[in-house]
Amino acid sequence: MKRLLAITMTFLCINVYGQNAKIDKMIDAVESKVIEWRRDFHQNPELSNREFKTAEKIAKHLKSLGLEVETGIAHTGVVGILKGSKPGPVIALRADIDALPVTERTPVSFASKVKSIYNGIETGVMHACGHDTHIAILMGTAEVLTKIKKDLKGTIKFIFQPAEEGTPPGENGGAKMMVEEGVLKNPDVDAIFGLHISAGMTVGNISYKPAGIMAASQRFVIKVKGKQTHGSRPWGGIDPVVISAQIINGLQTIVSRDTELTKEAAVISVGLIRGGVRNNIIPEEVEMIGTIRTLDYDMQKKLNDEMKKRVPAIAKAFGGEATIEIDKGYPITYNDPKLTAQMLPALQKAAGKEQVHLINAITGAEDFSYFQKEVPGLYFFLGGKPADVKPEDAASHHTPDFFIDESGLKLGVQTFVNLTLDYMNAATE
Repeated sequence: MKRLLAITMTFLCINVYGQNAKIDKMIDAVESKVIEWRRDFHQNPELSNREFKTAEKIAKHLKSLGLEVETGIAHTGVVGILKGSKPGPVIALRADIDALPVTERTPVSFASKVKSIYNGIETGVMHACGHDTHIAILMGTAEVLTKIKKDLKGTIKFIFQPAEEGTPPGENGGAKMMVEEGVLKNPDVDAIFGLHISAGMTVGNISYKPAGIMAASQRFVIKVKGKQTHGSRPWGGIDPVVISAQIINGLQTIVSRDTELTKEAAVISVGLIRGGVRNNIIPEEVEMIGTIRTLDYDMQKKLNDEMKKRVPAIAKAFGGEATIEIDKGYPITYNDPKLTAQMLPALQKAAGKEQVHLINAITGAEDFSYFQKEVPGLYFFLGGKPADVKPEDAASHHTPDFFIDESGLKLGVQTFVNLTLDYMNAATE
């Protein structure tokens, strides 16, 4: 009996090793394609809800693999469905596909030269947050998993989501709209996985956190009204520019003096301020647009309430008027603790145990959180920084110099494949 058990275990080990080696070769083979796709998307970026050509390229690839493909979800979203040959759970893998209104200045040969209009301002368009790498990684994952369809225990939904960076004013879109249109249904998704490339973490590494990993995000718009006058006679009017400066300072004291930062981090930032048309005219109105980041919903309510009280009060104190509108924004990106613990070995198997790191929550935000409100989800970070670059020297996301080392993309494919197979195996044991 012992001999029979030993023979059986040896056969199983050889079989598993052979399967893993086969998959590793497939991942190695697809790496060059992933890099090629990434460069094409990088050179041809499209803004949120305008990802028409991007969606066409994704759909074409998924159809070439023989997948069931649905397009036009949340305007430009694409979903491919791969049904394995054996019964099992439904797993969703997600990549975001939109670019940013950033003018690129990296020295790469495939740098973006695309121009567009955003918020009424002419700007360059750039994949300055790495969504191009996310698309390419998920396309590569789809190709690998399709080749082992006969061994798959369940179904995979490849979700390519538009407008993660936020929709144009007055438009719906992104993960929220995909959920509303039933992307997690028919068949019903049991778990969803997503990744984000990190320009500050060295290639070959992965970071994660159970529970809240990324902040809730809200957009606010402040309009300050004064009284127009000649620039040489400020006493003849009410200066909304000066009032705006006081409001900005007042917003910062909400965080620095009125918020218990030992509990969680919080951020209020003004990203756009505009008003006036000429150097010697004090304008009648100034508009400010900014972001709020919170990791605690009670803290979010406190910041919202304080901003709504303080903004008009400051303007009134200087003789002007001000209004503020705050949208609901993205929820906190929340990794299901049980799912995170279950899938940690898959992350460690992909990158190596020493290269997988538990991190603190960050104040970046992700509308992947809308998927996680519906089904258990795990969101993690993938290293994209060249090994010879110091973290403090790496350009930040959303900047013209944002740069990704493409040697890290293969690990993204490996990790998605591991998560998928390990979850399927655990669900069908």
